[in-house]
Amino acid sequence: MQTVVTDSPEEAARCLNEGGVVAFPTETVYGLGAAICHTEAIERIFAAKGRPGDNPLIVHIADPGDLMKVASHVSDDAKKLVLHFFPGPLTLVLKKNSSVPDSVTAGLDTVGVRCPSNSDATAFLKRCRCPVAAPSANVSGRPSSTSWDAVLHDLDGKIDCILKGAPSDIGLESTIVDCSGETPLLLRTGAVTIENLREVVPSIRTADSLRQHEIPKSPGLKYPHYAPEARIVLLGAGERIDADSEQRTSAYIGLSLPVAEQFALVKHCCNIEEYARVLFDFFRLCDSRKISFIYCELPPAEGLGRAVGDRLSRAAAGR
Repeated sequence: MQTVVTDSPEEAARCLNEGGVVAFPTETVYGLGAAICHTEAIERIFAAKGRPGDNPLIVHIADPGDLMKVASHVSDDAKKLVLHFFPGPLTLVLKKNSSVPDSVTAGLDTVGVRCPSNSDATAFLKRCRCPVAAPSANVSGRPSSTSWDAVLHDLDGKIDCILKGAPSDIGLESTIVDCSGETPLLLRTGAVTIENLREVVPSIRTADSLRQHEIPKSPGLKYPHYAPEARIVLLGAGERIDADSEQRTSAYIGLSLPVAEQFALVKHCCNIEEYARVLFDFFRLCDSRKISFIYCELPPAEGLGRAVGDRLSRAAAGR
């Protein structure tokens, strides 16, 4: 299969409407989309990524008014969150309607729904004939793609088309809140922080860890994610690194300048927004340089730092 790279939302949507699998930019990370009305294309997403079938997909819509195309019920709390955060980097888990196939939701009666704010994503989704199921556009378990060339590296020859856009503004996957029950639950942290959410819905709680036998209600909860080939070593702020003999094949990323010197690669981030934006791209760069160890400074566990810390911890557990 030849993967077509295009900067035309019309061409990309035409491919998807004909049953193709299309990667497209969003403000969080690049997504790998198939129309929910093409079940064979949805199956191809799982095959291209090597994604487990019990890991549900998020459905993307072009406009908040399209929510009822996939949901059967939207609670009052969910409506408040839609009003404040759609379009944007927030996914809501809602009771699904009959238009959403079980292959999208891993057999659950709920569906994750998101309305991206990225202009290329909006232009693309508006031209799609039905909502688009899309996980991140990368090999399952590996760092998410935040640029079209990262998508091409992972999935060239496995998917039909890539809509070429700018690198992702945020760099981390969307926040996910489960609004299918009585009390909203934060399932995955992201750029919409728990502090942001509680300003709108104060009753939001954080979910406990998923038990091994349970089917997750959203991506990023059960399986290893975000891991590069290198081993991740987590550091506290200013923590000394006892790795003198390994530094020539090691890299560092964080908000502080590293205490040790002579790393093969160093990324000193000016703020937490930059840390989030460049993290996965840095992991990929380390892989291309055959780095063995990546020392990652854990940011303060507040605001966006909580989401960065979550991705770092999951990446470290994945190797």
